[in-house]
Parts: sequence; C-alpha cells; structure tokens
Amino acid sequence: MSAYRSDSHAAWADWLINTFDEFNWQVLELPGRHFRWRIRGNPLSWLNSLPKQKPELILATSMVDLATLKGLHPSLANVPSLYYFHENQFAYPTSEQQHDSVDPQMVQLYGALSASKLLFNSAYNSDSFLQGVNDLLGRLPDEVPEGVLEQLKNKSSVLPVAINPIKAIEQKTPGLILWNHRWEYDKAPQLFTQALIKLHESGTDFKLALLGERPRKTPGALLDIENHLAEHIIINGKVSRQQYEHYLSQSVLVVSTAIHEFQGLAIMEAVSAGAIPVVPDALCYKEQYTSIYRYPQGDSQRLCETLQRFLTQLPEKPDVENYYSENLQTHWCTELHQALE
Repeated sequence: MSAYRSDSHAAWADWLINTFDEFNWQVLELPGRHFRWRIRGNPLSWLNSLPKQKPELILATSMVDLATLKGLHPSLANVPSLYYFHENQFAYPTSEQQHDSVDPQMVQLYGALSASKLLFNSAYNSDSFLQGVNDLLGRLPDEVPEGVLEQLKNKSSVLPVAINPIKAIEQKTPGLILWNHRWEYDKAPQLFTQALIKLHESGTDFKLALLGERPRKTPGALLDIENHLAEHIIINGKVSRQQYEHYLSQSVLVVSTAIHEFQGLAIMEAVSAGAIPVVPDALCYKEQYTSIYRYPQGDSQRLCETLQRFLTQLPEKPDVENYYSENLQTHWCTELHQALE
C-alpha cells in the first residue's frame, strides 16, 4: 500500500514486485500529489477498493494511515504489517506556503503503533522519527501512556531502498557538476546557486548538468543560474531515463544542498556512475559518506571551496555497493518471509 506514488516510492514498489515474484502482490497506490489530502485521506480513498481476499501480510508506506485502515476494516486488524518509512513527518521541513499541522505526524505515530514492525531507509530516518515522537509526547498536556518510545524502538530496523547501479565510464566531461534533484524548497537550490556564482567569480572552469523536476514557474535559483552562468550549462531540463543515466555517467561531481534527505537516492545513483559526492554534513549523508565529501550545511562559501578543491584534485570515489539491488535483495527477502512466519 503506497499512498503517494512519487518517483522514489514508485521505484521501490516496482522493484519489490519485480524482484520477489514468489509473492502474490496486490498493489494499492494513489498518485503523488495533494500531499495533505493523501496522508490524511487515503483510508477514505480506498474505502471501497480493498481486495476481497484477506492478505497474509500488509506492507504499507508511512504515508498510509494504517491505524485508520485497520479500524475501518476489522478483517485487517490482526494481519501482520510492515510499515516502511521513506521519510518521516517529524523531520520534514515545511515551506512558508504550507500549513504547519501535527496531523501528518499523528498519522505516522498511530500507524507505527498499529504495525508489527517498522522499517526505515536510513538510521537518520529512524533516529529522527523516534526523537520526534519523544519530543511530541513531551509536549502533550496529560494522559500520555508510558513506554510508547520503547515499544516503537524495539520493533524498528533499518532497511534501505535498493538502487540499480549506473555503469561508470572512464572518459567523463571535464569539470562537469551535476544537480539531479527537484528544484524545490526542501532541496535548498538557492544555496547551490550561491556557491556556483562564487565559483564562477573565482575564475574556476566548470560545466553544469541541471537535471531534476522543476515546477511550472521556474524557481528563482534556477533563473539566476540561467541568467548569470549560461555559458557553463550543457543540459538544463528533466530528461528521459536513458539521457539521465548518460549525464550521470559523464559527471565529475554531484552536489546536494538539501535541508531534508532520508536516503539520498539521487546522490547514490550518481556515485554508482562514478561521480564524487559533495553533500551537507548532516541528515542521512553523515552515515553514508566520510567527512572529506561533506561541507557545513547551509554554508555556500565552504561548498564553493569544496567544489574548487575537488575540481583541482579528485578524491577517491566512495563505495555505495551495499545499497545495490544485488546486495539488498537477500535482506529484503528475509524481512518479508520473517513477517509471514
């Protein structure tokens, strides 16, 4: 059950179905749009569309209001259930345009309490969820039961989303810096732009591959790059998967300026293709990449300096093979079979 079929959620679901064909999957998904309605309204959207056959196991993402679904459908109450966290709403930043509400957090808290086991795509995701729950419980006025945090902690494990590695090539485009994220507030593209302008002003030679989804109205950060750094750009747009893999394999450096990231699949894919990561010293990146690849979060000057240094002399590429499909397949298979026992 996936209540928000966005790119990474879709890739995960499709990988599971295609990889583990010994299971008879029954898939329920909702389009990845209207976030507030999706996370709160999925039990209503699915009210009359659940399969008639009672499942042996439920695998639901943390966007699914699992507790309400089990309440509305008593036959599901005792079905073993895995609750998978691609993200958690306790560590998800809100934009100025969004209404800050505790509702999404409560959906995930109740879902976690109703699940048999919780799976997280990174230790950062797990830690920030448990810390967020602890902080929330501490703010509630009264009648808060004991042992909630321990109960959740005792049934939590880390199991990443698998990636399919992209073939690396020896002959890369010299000085090519890659951005392969959404152009939205949670990826902080304005910091990327600031660092690039500083890099340009320093006289450093570089090129840009600007990929990733962008809203209909071009964001200011991208406009500034287009207006001030046009001569550096070799590609600018969302491209086909084949083209995407081509530019990843051509890139020398891949950059993240995110203020939220729970696994960082885009960076991992680029690293698998031979790019060197330049990432914040925060979020999930601290468990994935040693300090040489990290700069202080939010510091455009230090980001610029790291880019300059790497363009002069590249460090050794980090190893992300533990996240490859071939290496995670056994772990996922074991988890699914154990849940059925």
